[in-house]
Amino acid sequence: MTKLVHRFHPSVLREYDIRGIIGETLGTEDAYAIGRVFAHMLKSRGGNSAAVGRDGRISSPELEGALVRGLTEGGVDVLRVGLGPTPMLYYAAQTRGVDGGIMVTGSHNPPDQNGFKMVMLGKPFFGEDIREMGRLAAGGELLAAPSLGADNDAPDVLSAYVARLTEGLFQTVTREPVVVWDAGNGAAGEALTMVARNLPGRHVLLYADIDGTFPNHHPDPTEPHTLVDLIARVAEEGADFGIAFDGDGDRIGVVDGKGRILWGDQLLMILARPIIARIPNATIIADVKASQALFDEIARLGGTPLMWKTGHSLIKTKMKETSSPLAGEMSGHVFFADGYYGYDDALYAAMRLLDQLVASGESITDIRDSLPDMVNTPEIRVPCADDRKFDVVADIADLLAAEGAEVDRTDGVRVKVDGGWWLLRASNTQAVLVARAEAADTDRLTVLKGELARVLTRAGVAVPAAIAD
Repeated sequence: MTKLVHRFHPSVLREYDIRGIIGETLGTEDAYAIGRVFAHMLKSRGGNSAAVGRDGRISSPELEGALVRGLTEGGVDVLRVGLGPTPMLYYAAQTRGVDGGIMVTGSHNPPDQNGFKMVMLGKPFFGEDIREMGRLAAGGELLAAPSLGADNDAPDVLSAYVARLTEGLFQTVTREPVVVWDAGNGAAGEALTMVARNLPGRHVLLYADIDGTFPNHHPDPTEPHTLVDLIARVAEEGADFGIAFDGDGDRIGVVDGKGRILWGDQLLMILARPIIARIPNATIIADVKASQALFDEIARLGGTPLMWKTGHSLIKTKMKETSSPLAGEMSGHVFFADGYYGYDDALYAAMRLLDQLVASGESITDIRDSLPDMVNTPEIRVPCADDRKFDVVADIADLLAAEGAEVDRTDGVRVKVDGGWWLLRASNTQAVLVARAEAADTDRLTVLKGELARVLTRAGVAVPAAIAD
């Protein structure tokens, strides 16, 4: 019996998922190896079945086929849930009696990229799990299973998932808003079309046809240029607000009736209100890139704010540890354990936001007007080699500590000063450092950007124009 020996391109095994460029760093042979290794790891931990889903990218069907072949040859029974958003795969893994799940998806990346997101035994599969996959494949330790696993379709998952999105919601409707939705030709399009038919109010859908070439705009709602069409249509329709999704439906973007973008931390301020009112002292988690205004607002409302590391797998793990009902990231991942399963589902987050607004009668534009105004930078990506980025941050942390600065090392360095804060952390998925700064006014923000420039220069890293200007 032939052993499996496979070496992945060194760039594809990421911290939270596997991701590469089709035909260059990722292909069907990798998908097959992932299936075989995942099957080995799952069976060694007592599992024997997995759900498999795929997004709408051109390369996804072929990758899915190779992945399923690897899983079944590894002796794992496969339940194919078909085309849909990543949260639908998570839903199937939670509700269909399987032990694991793999989603074939390139998420919010360009059309020529694809990848895999995984869960195993009810937990995120990331970090050391992914590194272990690489070691096992390269070590040639895996034999094909003595018997093939089953390969079955589950065509009813999409309908069940769509029904679950509104379960228990919209019991009280005091106003019926006009909402514009932009699916961005991503994998959430069909589910959005189905759920929108039964929502209170009037709903206008943009780019809901699933097209893996993304012909209208890049599928990442955290990039303001991708929201131009949504903002224009909100104005044209006189809509109350607009909602956009990324390529695989696990990240959300929101704009109000004036076309202003609500960033992830601002959205979390809104979503936390009814939860804290119902669950006093509830722990609400946000990543280190979030505004200090968010943490202050959670405390003011009577909740317990918790700043945690960036990364959807890390956030989900921390939620379970702390029994947190709600968490979010600046990147648009929103996690509801209150009434839901605790994973990041942009469609469900949208349903909760809509339910909150139609029940209360509030205007999201008025709520946005009431939120604290802070002056801040967007996320600034500073190029830095993968083999150097973590050392750079560690060196800067040591420098700041020696200077007596107030440094939070939860994830990189977050430095709190009078009138603001600044952050520098190493990205777990790209060869960059991520910087952000926030202050009470533009003059103070300029000072903080100058401090960022100083420490980057000391570390031998080129200062980008977004910081130097």
